[in-house]
Amino acid sequence: MKRIIISILCVSVFWSCNSAQSVTVTETPQNTTTSSYWQQHVDYKMVIDMDVNTFRYKGKQTLVYTNNSPDVLNRVYYHLYFNAFQPGSEMDVRSQTIADPDGRVGDRISKLKSNEIGYIKVNSLKQNDTNLKYETVGTVLEVNLAKPIQPGESVTFDMDFDGQVPLQIRRSGRNNKEGVALSMTQWYPKLAEYDFEGWHADPYIGREFHGVWGDFDVKISIDKNYIIGGTGYLQNPNNIGYGYETGSINRPNTDKLTWHFVAPKVHDFAWAADPNYIHDSMQVPNGPMLHFFYKNTLSEEQINNWKKMQPKTVELMQFFSEQIGNYPYNQYSVIQGGDGGMEYAMCTLITGERRYGSLVGVTAHELAHTWFQFLLATNESKHEWMDEGFTSYISDLAMNEIMNDDKTNPTESAYRSYIALAKSGKEQPLTTHADRYNFNGTYGASAYSKGEVFLAQLGYVIGDENLKQTIKKYFIDFAFKHPTPNDIIRTAEKVSGLELDWYLTDFAQTTNTIDYGIKNIEGNNITLERIGLMPMPIDVTVTYTDGKTEDFYIPLQMMRGEKPTKATLIKDWAWAYPTYTFTTKKTVKSVEIDPTNMMADIEKKNNKM
Repeated sequence: MKRIIISILCVSVFWSCNSAQSVTVTETPQNTTTSSYWQQHVDYKMVIDMDVNTFRYKGKQTLVYTNNSPDVLNRVYYHLYFNAFQPGSEMDVRSQTIADPDGRVGDRISKLKSNEIGYIKVNSLKQNDTNLKYETVGTVLEVNLAKPIQPGESVTFDMDFDGQVPLQIRRSGRNNKEGVALSMTQWYPKLAEYDFEGWHADPYIGREFHGVWGDFDVKISIDKNYIIGGTGYLQNPNNIGYGYETGSINRPNTDKLTWHFVAPKVHDFAWAADPNYIHDSMQVPNGPMLHFFYKNTLSEEQINNWKKMQPKTVELMQFFSEQIGNYPYNQYSVIQGGDGGMEYAMCTLITGERRYGSLVGVTAHELAHTWFQFLLATNESKHEWMDEGFTSYISDLAMNEIMNDDKTNPTESAYRSYIALAKSGKEQPLTTHADRYNFNGTYGASAYSKGEVFLAQLGYVIGDENLKQTIKKYFIDFAFKHPTPNDIIRTAEKVSGLELDWYLTDFAQTTNTIDYGIKNIEGNNITLERIGLMPMPIDVTVTYTDGKTEDFYIPLQMMRGEKPTKATLIKDWAWAYPTYTFTTKKTVKSVEIDPTNMMADIEKKNNKM
């Protein structure tokens, strides 16, 4: 999985944020398939006591769950993600049996010792003070309720649990390869999402995540020498004795300190901790405060890279807010930790021993996830391409501008990757569950590259300006609402006035490919042919024998309209007809289909004649 924007307010220096801060949310009804949209709500209160010597922790969780659905709930499910890091787990076995295992995992889980594994053990669980029966099944806790939860009812679950932080293997864990002590992600018993499709209690096999929005109140007691960065707003900076803005440290005379965070309207909570963190902050004009946590053991060059990256992160935050929608929280943190780059609420964990360009690039991608993974928050397990692909699209545009790359097509590498996948014989449709791809490489090319091409090519279909407006309207209409694939395509239809169901169907729900070619040129008659199964409108540039050129636009009949264009508009092409002939006013020298290469045509050789 990639990055989830959990604003890790790392022991924040927002002294002005000593109380829970408001989050600006546009509460318009969701335009999903029904007008009676609803979603569940959950509020967490957790008290955590961490032992940094044994990497074990004790937790108390009070969870208030509101059933906003029209359904009576007889059971609930919790995710126990840390249980994946045990020999024989589904993550372990899948990693050892898939043809191309993730190099970060491999067979490492199978070799973990008892004091290196991860676990979350539930000691007791009550519903409104009544003891419940439950069973731990791998990474899922199955809970039988004492009393069904009625529509509109709120119930309180009280849980005592123990955890052990695994040796860092994938995303979470202790003592990662760069020496970060604690990367605490997917670390607590997390109530599974229930929506119009039912429960989403997927086992943790490799990817991805889905959660219920709510408010978090988390207290973490830890060795006084540790600095924490985490989701939410720090409530007690004076009590823990850290003056981040001044760099002063005045620790109380106690072995442990308790860090108190409050996070409104989030669907996850992450934190990281290390005794050697440097903490910098930088204000985004008319935006959030940015925080940066990285180890003082980095080389001088790497520390300088972290310093140089900070103003670029300000520019990235401004770019995404302008191109998608305003970031609604008061802070965001970039934290060294994890195993690469992963997004969480109000923050990201990234590895820090990077070249400058790589450091900015991973930050750009993870920060972009804030919008698509965290604020829009599609179900990543089912629609991973809407998160990873859309994030890749907007972060490639951002890098092109922020880093002055001046690429004509910043998404070009995604097109190459997708076309290679389409020709490989290993492609699976984007409807494939994130854990069900035959190859990790196929997942990556599908979720990241084909998902990015979906959005970039949509600009080819409806026009670039319409695409920009579609992205903004999509965010306005569906932030905090878990949109589905139909929501992005319906948004594009409303913006463009075109019929686009065919685009979603062919590109995202099948492995049909695009292949148009030039069949024949005779004088001023041009015949094109459709070779692939997927329909598309066609841009054609004709060069005449006198050296002049003319652009033509051939609408796709089933679109019932055309994109804005300055090209010469000619008759529609109905999909079922394999060939199409049109006549120019002058003798033709050469013809090129899609000269901008924004159509994902898998065979470019037949696009010119």
